[in-house]
Amino acid sequence: MDPSTLSMAQEIDFSLWALFARATFTVKIVMMMLIGASFWAWAIIIQKHVTYRLARREVEGFDEQFWSGEPLDELFDQVGSDPKGASQRIFSAGMIEWRRSHREDGGLIAGAQARIDRSMDVAIAKEAEDLNRGLGFLATTGSTAPFVGLFGTVWGIKHAFEEIAMAQNTNLAVVAPGISEALVATALGLLAAIPAVIFYNKLNSDSDRIIGRYESFADEFATILSRQLDS
Repeated sequence: MDPSTLSMAQEIDFSLWALFARATFTVKIVMMMLIGASFWAWAIIIQKHVTYRLARREVEGFDEQFWSGEPLDELFDQVGSDPKGASQRIFSAGMIEWRRSHREDGGLIAGAQARIDRSMDVAIAKEAEDLNRGLGFLATTGSTAPFVGLFGTVWGIKHAFEEIAMAQNTNLAVVAPGISEALVATALGLLAAIPAVIFYNKLNSDSDRIIGRYESFADEFATILSRQLDS
């Protein structure tokens, strides 16, 4: 390699900040979008880990309370009509419909079991929506970030070739900076996409397990109420 070319290449700053500063406006926008998406994805990941941990703890705590042998009416009076926990809200939805299904003479209005089941299904659907909120962003980031980064790379390489053509010089000192700037966009795209895909799969699986526990509780609760209806 020509010593003068090597000397010029060594003088070029290849730090991330320098590569960002030298990039074109379009590539800078792409980089900032990917950095923002990465930060937002990590915020969702951390928030969901905390939320799911609290949800599992709440399910386990209410299960112990529910199966402690305490009468359902007394448990409902303790929980109230506006509970804080998800399992409590599902239980409360079933109990509210159970009490509404009683006539003033103590008899039951026809179709009580179906209405109780629907009330708890609606409550479970609301809890599932809360649990899954934000996961769509992780899925979108995981699937699109590499392509957004690739767009930035293609645009950066196009600009690099334009500079080569204007300089009419293909030595390393001219080619390397533009190519390096362009490749940073792809690297940022992968940096945003890989954690988003990994944690989307994990968090989606965790959410399904928690929702499954809600559904299992609702089925068990509906079975208990069904026995009382039949008796």
